[in-house]
Amino acid sequence: MIGKDGACMELFDMHCDTLYRAYTEKSTLFDDSFHISFDKTEGISPYIQCLAVWIPDEYRGEDAWRLFCGCVDKLYEQLEGTDIVFCKTAEDICRVRENGGRGIILTVEGGAVLGGDIKKVQTLYDMGVRIMTLTWNGANELGDGIMEPEDRGLTGFGRAVVREMERVGIIVDLSHAGEKLFHDTAEIAERPFVATHSNIRSVTDHRRNLTDQQFCVLVKNNSITGLNFCRDFLDCTPCEKEFTAKEILHSGGMCAIISHAKYMCSLGGEKNIAMGADFDGADIPADIDGISSMPDLYEMFSRHFPEQTVRDIFFENAFRFFEKNLTAEE
Repeated sequence: MIGKDGACMELFDMHCDTLYRAYTEKSTLFDDSFHISFDKTEGISPYIQCLAVWIPDEYRGEDAWRLFCGCVDKLYEQLEGTDIVFCKTAEDICRVRENGGRGIILTVEGGAVLGGDIKKVQTLYDMGVRIMTLTWNGANELGDGIMEPEDRGLTGFGRAVVREMERVGIIVDLSHAGEKLFHDTAEIAERPFVATHSNIRSVTDHRRNLTDQQFCVLVKNNSITGLNFCRDFLDCTPCEKEFTAKEILHSGGMCAIISHAKYMCSLGGEKNIAMGADFDGADIPADIDGISSMPDLYEMFSRHFPEQTVRDIFFENAFRFFEKNLTAEE
């Protein structure tokens, strides 16, 4: 994963489900069959990966909490004896960058993990969680996810949870949020929020993708959005005429990712785009083989964007956001 000039590629990815897979499949973070294996990251320096604990919609109450705790136990077991830094503060990610090292940020994908108990927000923070999506696709105690037809927005409990997350230092993630919940949260939020793994509906008409209005809210809020590699959210068949014949033939998924990035830039989001690949949690295009394909994607981005923009999208934008919005040294 070393570039033509001999330099390592820098990568900050805002979402994957590798930890969830490692726990539920009784495997490891070093499983070569996964999209991400930390044994495959030697040429990425620095590398910061957000690891999500996914709470599927069939998990509620104590079942959701037990799933979360099992994943955290797995994480500590996997990190023991490695050089991977469990990043909880801005200082932690700065050290990873300065040392050209590897770091992880623990996240939760689904506010159902709380089981309706707001005291668990502080517990999550104390256990190392720094980002949480308010919902997955369905409804929970906080409000409605994007696949809920009624789209009822935030509940009263959800509003209280947003305020508590901001108080303790957990960043609100609005990927998977229903549209009303998204805008309800934007209205009451006092700190920047994120969409860790979301694309643009104007490019690929899928309900799970963000509207232009939503993305512009994120831009205005000095927030960050991670490009999602899920095939259904990309629409890999059409490519713009400016892509070369070789790119169109061999890199439909990569072309589609670049199309989303270009459209985001056209909305003024050059400094608000990052990677949120959804590795190990999504059906990804055939031309992307997990973490080992990131240098090829970087090279393709370099043919369509200025070098600084490519560095921003792959690392700098996310790093700047978290450097500013993670809590200080404890």
